[in-house]
Amino acid sequence: MANARREPLGAGRLVLDIRDRPEPSSLRFETADDGRMVLLRQSGRPLLLGRSVADGAPCCPELYLHRLDGYRSPLPPLRAAQQRSSVNWPHEYARRLEEATGTPLSDGRWELALRTGFPPGIWEEDLVREWPGGTLELSCGGGWHGVVPLRPLSPPDSGRVKAQRRLVREGTAAPVLLWWVSFLDGWLLLDGHDRAVAALAEGRRPDCVVLTRLPAADVQWHGAEKVHEAHEYHLQRLAALPPGPGAERQRDAVNRAYGDTLAGLPYASVATGTHPLPGGAPAWDALAGAAMFQFPRD
Repeated sequence: MANARREPLGAGRLVLDIRDRPEPSSLRFETADDGRMVLLRQSGRPLLLGRSVADGAPCCPELYLHRLDGYRSPLPPLRAAQQRSSVNWPHEYARRLEEATGTPLSDGRWELALRTGFPPGIWEEDLVREWPGGTLELSCGGGWHGVVPLRPLSPPDSGRVKAQRRLVREGTAAPVLLWWVSFLDGWLLLDGHDRAVAALAEGRRPDCVVLTRLPAADVQWHGAEKVHEAHEYHLQRLAALPPGPGAERQRDAVNRAYGDTLAGLPYASVATGTHPLPGGAPAWDALAGAAMFQFPRD
């Protein structure tokens, strides 16, 4: 990669500001038929086929998935000694992603954030364990918020998972790497499939580093001007109120909301980018037909 500037955000978070990277990215989504047909490629190889079907309400579609073999993690394998060392994992994964091929990185700003807690169900009910198929229920309101592995999950008693389970029990297992994909309303598991299985087998949810695409800084600071104008308007309105504890409480609440909004503006995620699928829907149908011939019951 030609240029990448890091913006440290404190413990467990950083932003990669990437410039002059070849387009499109090696790991990318392509869509056809107004986005109903989805294809994930890595270095030209098809990895995932998806089709959105609205069986009920139009706002609550289901996305039917079919994954193909061939995914390669963009990160080199982690030895046990590396996992046991004292590592700032967002910075380590940023360095490795900068040097790797087969990643979703393209020009722009990307956050890598350590995440050690998830709401119940994401790693239990909403982890797509079956292979190669799967269904994501993109429900109205709350969305799906699950995890899609890009290769088959190993059995919990396999040799590779047993080695990771020892590290989980020690508390030294490296976090898995997830990529937030907005139109899936969930994450793709980019690296650490065996570590994820090991953590779940030990009754824990895996620690994660989450890769998220951010908006351009100038777009966000334009939004900050609007927030500032709204803040000034509320302060002027409050200034017209009679002095007293009630007015002070309202003023404190407005100021807290203003600070919280500004703090989050430069780091709010944006929609995951897609590219037109060459050949459109017929090309998607041809790939799907070949996959169904290989897996007729999927």
